[in-house]
Amino acid sequence: MYGFSPNLEFDLFPKTIDEHNFHKAIMGLYLAFSVVWLLGVFKNSYLKIALVSNIAFMLGLGFGRLLSLFIDGMPTQGYLLGTVGEFILGFYGVWVLNSKKV
Repeated sequence: MYGFSPNLEFDLFPKTIDEHNFHKAIMGLYLAFSVVWLLGVFKNSYLKIALVSNIAFMLGLGFGRLLSLFIDGMPTQGYLLGTVGEFILGFYGVWVLNSKKV
C-alpha cells in the first residue's frame, strides 16, 4: 500500500501531485494483477492468463533488479531476497505452464 504513504515503507518522499499520482498508479497496477492471479486460483478458465501474466510480471521485475544490480551496485538484503523470490515465482510459473495442459 505504498501508493498512499511511500515514506512508511521506503525512503521516498513525493513532493508533487504527479509523484503521488505515479505511486498510486503503480499500486493500482499491482492490485489489478493480484485480482487476475486470484481469479486464476479460483476459476480454471483464468488459470492460463494468470500464469502468463505472473511469469511476465515476476520475471520482468527480477530481470530489472538484476540489471540494476550490475549497473547500480548491490542493493540491501531485502531487495536481494525480493529478487530471488521474483525469479522463483517466475520460473515456477514457467514450470507449471509447461508441465500442465493449461
